[in-house]
Order: sequence, then C-alpha cells, then structure tokens
Amino acid sequence: MTEKNIYKPLKYKIDKIVSETPLIKTFFISAAKEFEFKTGQFVEVTIDEIGEAPYTPSSSPYVKNKMELTIMKAGYVTGKMHELQGGEKIGIRGPFGKGYPVDKFYGKEIIILGGGVGLAPLRCLILTLLEEEDKFEKINICFGAKTPSDFIYKDWFSDLKKHKNVELLRSVDKADADWKESEGVVTVLLDKIRTDFKEVIAIVCGPPIMMKFGAKRLLELGVKEENIYLSMETNMSCGLGKCGHCAMDSIFVCKDGPVFTYKEIKNTSEMIEFRSLFEKKS
Repeated sequence: MTEKNIYKPLKYKIDKIVSETPLIKTFFISAAKEFEFKTGQFVEVTIDEIGEAPYTPSSSPYVKNKMELTIMKAGYVTGKMHELQGGEKIGIRGPFGKGYPVDKFYGKEIIILGGGVGLAPLRCLILTLLEEEDKFEKINICFGAKTPSDFIYKDWFSDLKKHKNVELLRSVDKADADWKESEGVVTVLLDKIRTDFKEVIAIVCGPPIMMKFGAKRLLELGVKEENIYLSMETNMSCGLGKCGHCAMDSIFVCKDGPVFTYKEIKNTSEMIEFRSLFEKKS
C-alpha cells in the first residue's frame, strides 16, 4: 500500500461560497474521495501559484465527502480565496494536528466560549457533540461578536435552540436598537451559567486576547486547568512543525496541538507574560 504523501495537496472542488460578513466567507467543498478528520484538526489549503494557509474545517467530521471552511480575509492567501467565485479547484493537505478528546467529555457539562471567526472551528466541535448529545450533561454555547451583524452562521442559531440539551447565549460589544440579548465582551455570558464550575469542561476559541481573558475568567470561576481547552492556531504555517513559525517555546502548535489544555501551555513565555499583567507583586 502506497503511503500518503503529506506534502502533496489533493484537489477539491468549491461548490459554492456564502458571505457570512463583509470579511468572512464559507466555502463549501466536495471531493470524489472521502476525507476524514477529527474535530479540532486542521487542513492546509492551497491555491495554485498563490500559496497555502491552514484552516480548521467548520463542518461535521461525520460528513466524509464534503467539507466547509469558513475563512476571514486577513492576508494575501485569504484575500485570493475571497476572490474565488465557486467552481474552482483548490488543493488540500492533511488533516494535521490533534483534535479534541471528545471521549473525555462524556458525562460532563460543557461550556463553549467563542468569538469572531473562532466560531468556525467551534461549529465543527458542536456538530460533533450533537451527534452524541445525550452523552453530555449539558452543552452551554456562549458566542460573542462586535455587533449583531458580525455574527457568522446566523441561520444556524435557530437550529441550535431546538436541542433540548443546549443553552445558547450571545453577546455583542455594541448593540443596536433591535438587539435583545446581552451586551458586553463574551465573558459576561459566563455569569449567566449556574453550575459547579469545578466539574465542567470548557473550550475557548477566538482572537488571542479573547482566549486569554476567557481562560482567566474560567479559572476565576473555578474551572480546573486541565479542563480548559484552547485552540491556539493563530500563527500556524507549514502544518508539519518544520518552519517554526508557530513555536511557543519548545511546543509546535501545528504538530503538538492546535488543541491544548491550559495546564499544558500555562508555563510558556506567552502565557507567563499575560499572567504577569494581573498577578500582584508580594
């Protein structure tokens, strides 16, 4: 049996493209051959003669012949992705990294804290959890955005509310006249959850500063360090631990993650520097 070439992208067709916000689009991709990945893993997407970049699928890993990628326009490659119209073929390498250990979540109450385009990888996780919804005590979903119009997956929220085991909470930094839910940074939603925080599993994904403050607030509420999961995918590049772009001290995010517990990375220089802003000198 021929071993898979991890450096060679396979071709996939873009069936359609949906604009979520002015800067975020979801790409619906199909393949002639089934593609398997675990929730939390990522793929490298290649545009011929342009370059490649890593993205976490936003679709369910239970769907093998189709994939969704939600991409924010933030640089050269993502800008070229946003210029595509549908019907083109792109290359995909992977999957890479380690995903969420979902089997460790069974029997627990789950808190999912997400903001901005961080909702994309969290959507994959949520769809995975909902496949086995009854195995979890409760699934609390806390989503934040700058304004109501900045939420992605707007049509999906009504479907989430139909699940008996799901509580959906949303907040915006700046509300408009029609907004009836919470206002403030996404961590304010944690104050609405009534639970024993020492026993929950918490997952955080979003902009780096939001994840750090989210982890800090969860720790204050009593969530154990080993039960806080962070998706640290911001600086990944090659996906193979070769380029060193995503290194956090001796940790390579693309190879050792991108999913880590807070306990695993709390002593990296990046997290120590953040904690030093709040720790009082004795």
